Amino acid sequence: MDNCHISEASSLDDTVDGAVDDKGDPAKRSFSGAWKSAYFIIGMAVVERFVFKGIETNLINYLTGWLGESTVAAAANVNTWSGTSTLLPLLGASIADSYLGQYRTIVIASVTYILGLGLLTLSAVLTSGSSSNCKNRNKTTSCSHSELQVFFFFFSLYVVAIAQGGLKPCLQAFGAEQFDQRDQEECKAKSSFFNWWYFGLAGGAAVSYLIMSYIEENVSWILGFGILCLFMVLGLLLFLFGARTYRYSIKKDERSPFVRIGRVFVAAAKNWKTTPPVEATEEAAQENLPPHQGSNQFKFLNKALLLPGGSGEKGKACSLSDVEEAKAVLRLFPIWATCLGYGIVLAQPPTLFTKQGTTLDRSIGSGFHIPAASLQFFRALTVLIFIPIYDRIFVPIARSLTRKPSGITMLQRIGTGIFLIAITMVIAALVELKRLKTAEEYELVDMPKTTLPMKVWWLIPQFIFLGISDSFTSVGIQEFFCDQMPNELRSVGVSLQLSIVGLGSLLSTSLISVIGKITSGDGRDSWFSDNLNRAHLDYFYWLLAGLTAIGLAVYLFFAKSYIYNRSTT
Repeated sequence: MDNCHISEASSLDDTVDGAVDDKGDPAKRSFSGAWKSAYFIIGMAVVERFVFKGIETNLINYLTGWLGESTVAAAANVNTWSGTSTLLPLLGASIADSYLGQYRTIVIASVTYILGLGLLTLSAVLTSGSSSNCKNRNKTTSCSHSELQVFFFFFSLYVVAIAQGGLKPCLQAFGAEQFDQRDQEECKAKSSFFNWWYFGLAGGAAVSYLIMSYIEENVSWILGFGILCLFMVLGLLLFLFGARTYRYSIKKDERSPFVRIGRVFVAAAKNWKTTPPVEATEEAAQENLPPHQGSNQFKFLNKALLLPGGSGEKGKACSLSDVEEAKAVLRLFPIWATCLGYGIVLAQPPTLFTKQGTTLDRSIGSGFHIPAASLQFFRALTVLIFIPIYDRIFVPIARSLTRKPSGITMLQRIGTGIFLIAITMVIAALVELKRLKTAEEYELVDMPKTTLPMKVWWLIPQFIFLGISDSFTSVGIQEFFCDQMPNELRSVGVSLQLSIVGLGSLLSTSLISVIGKITSGDGRDSWFSDNLNRAHLDYFYWLLAGLTAIGLAVYLFFAKSYIYNRSTT
């Protein structure tokens, strides 16, 4: 079975059911949607990733250097901001799906994004006036600024987070809606869309890792933030340029999908002691709903079909389709929860991985030193290499064996990535152990600012494995939640994937804080000591590898019993 709902009439008719063009007329398949629209949307996504990674990648160095924060405080601030940025999409998607619609939310969020970047640039200008307080402007700086300047910086940073909360989920959901699942060719293209979407994101991130990290660290933070602001303006113009090609979905139900689904849970709770009548079974046939195995799950929600003491049509509280929507959402929770370990690991590259890199030999030739933050380029490069191989070679081979349009199921793809990310943390722990032994061997344990005689290239394997894992898990999760959510909640489906990363960042912050306090007692050095040569990041990485392995075992249990919302892969 696959996730295409091929309709012969739909394939012959040029009109796309349930969609209109920019003038409000029925959308024509030959003039709108599919790849004609997707290129503009992916282009905007590439720009957004370039901008966001231009901030996130080097943020810990800005905080520990320019703002003079400790490693623990800076890592906590980066994780909190990153986590908030990827949890806010739940709110943004809810507003888009219930009130504004995806297109208007994208435009409003983009303007807000530009505003936030402008304020961020201004904050860098203001703090540059305090540059006389910096101990060393050329290397890792240590500066002191007024509380007002620091507050303005974080205010600007969180304006960007709010903007991303509206832009990120709506952009991807809007792109996915440009493909009609009732058309055979567009349905196959939709599966490729998610692969090339992530390919584009990796491309934007890769360029940002190489260029922006160097400009910010070696030229000027003001110039760096200013460039990001300019690129966001160009991204919005590109998106607006494609407006005539887009398909805009028509809401079939004026009620908010959250209201409909919320009413199901409330009604089921009120009818907890009520026995569902036989009429509920008969209604399934009358509503012409497609056969759905999942209807046998969460039967307690069927009690939402009647009001307490009522029966028949007059007593009905919710329709059967509303109940099925609620069940579809509830089925996703175990999968979402068991992917949180993956989200925690994703918080490490822009924080602890980057701080590791600052202690190693980053020289190329006689006078050039690569920024530690640019190491994430290898993660993005791996995605850029692997995604085409996956889409053009692996999928056709797997498709010929499994008869599934996407080759393997979405859940199989996610599980493979979780396994690989556990391997990533094992590699990271072993490399960190090697780094600590090098510091001890050359008697540099108490000289944290001295570069260790160990090449930074030792960190590349963990970034490569992380990139391969991304190609499986991140793309799989995006497609899974977007496909399995009810049609009118696709933006929320995308935001669920982002919330895994966001909550993972916040959980990482909590873990670092708690472990830091526990391990620093009795005069001991914390696992996250500012002197990384006395810290024990290797212990933390082993812990994450174990947590990820446990999460994978639980994930496999729930994935095996998961019943897809549609006839899907």
